[in-house]
Amino acid sequence: MIALSTTPTARAEIDAAIDAVVARLTRRLREHGDGARALASAIARSAEGGKRFRPLLVVAAFDTLRGDDAQRPALYQVAAAFELLHTAFVVHDDVIDHDLERRGVANVAGEFRARGLEQGADATGAALLGDAAGILAGDLLLHEASRLVALADLPTGVRSDLLRLVEDAVLVSAAGELADVENAVSAGEVDAETILRTTHDKTAVYSFSAPLEAGAVLAGADGPVRAALERFGQRLGLAYQLVDDLIGAFGSAEQSGKGEGSDLREAKKTHLIVLARETESWPEVSEALALAHTGPVAIRAAQSALSESGARARLEALVCDTLDEARAIVSASTLPDDCKTMLYDLVDAVQGRVP
Repeated sequence: MIALSTTPTARAEIDAAIDAVVARLTRRLREHGDGARALASAIARSAEGGKRFRPLLVVAAFDTLRGDDAQRPALYQVAAAFELLHTAFVVHDDVIDHDLERRGVANVAGEFRARGLEQGADATGAALLGDAAGILAGDLLLHEASRLVALADLPTGVRSDLLRLVEDAVLVSAAGELADVENAVSAGEVDAETILRTTHDKTAVYSFSAPLEAGAVLAGADGPVRAALERFGQRLGLAYQLVDDLIGAFGSAEQSGKGEGSDLREAKKTHLIVLARETESWPEVSEALALAHTGPVAIRAAQSALSESGARARLEALVCDTLDEARAIVSASTLPDDCKTMLYDLVDAVQGRVP
């Protein structure tokens, strides 16, 4: 994820708000038995650490739009809500993908699958328990994200705008995730427009446009400023996810967090694959992709086939075009210079992720 520079105070306040949520959940779940207590511990571990990019994006927008310092207690609470939203989506995504680890450590589903086996469950029962725990943990985190915004000390109109942003982020992300699974299981070809829309919906709103607009709402920004940040976030978010497609195919294990060529090994239908299908080299690419799951040598052969087909270069060009659109939105806006600089830096950071 992109590193976003900010003051140590902002990071500490965001962490404190998240810690308070975890502590509250732990207290509430404590009286409901050993399983509920274990779930609280797993949630706490899933919410630990990370770069806190999304909440820091809320703060960065607020600061560069010169928000009133009197709003800072509510600012950090709202910012923390976006981190909880992200954590919820990650937990649910792991269940959907049947992943038991995240960056080499057991996730919620993985912890509870192991717990089931320790309690004598068979493999099917342990898997059911792991999935149930992951779904419930994500549900609780989604609730806590909304609760943070609902209880923040804010004027009614501001709170309503923020709750709408959270709702939009949840709805669009859910639609994107469902479409992604539908695309993956479909026996037929999926067109480029559908893939691009899914790519946008999975990440752009909750990771970029909603946090930026939330900071603007808290800063009391006018409609044109909020609209510019929304449009910018959508283009940047799409570019970010397209770069993720490049990383999933060509990036290092460190970049992807899942191993080199993870998307090729898992046969994901990304925009890269759609672009390759449109070339005359598709039969060779398809044959190489069919073997990618067999090991590192096959993955490198698939990478070479994709590059030689021109699909990689076309996707890189699409990333550049999308980032240029984001820059143009900033240039044409009435945003303060500090805010423009922050947004340009974000564009450069996404560009720098291209493997």
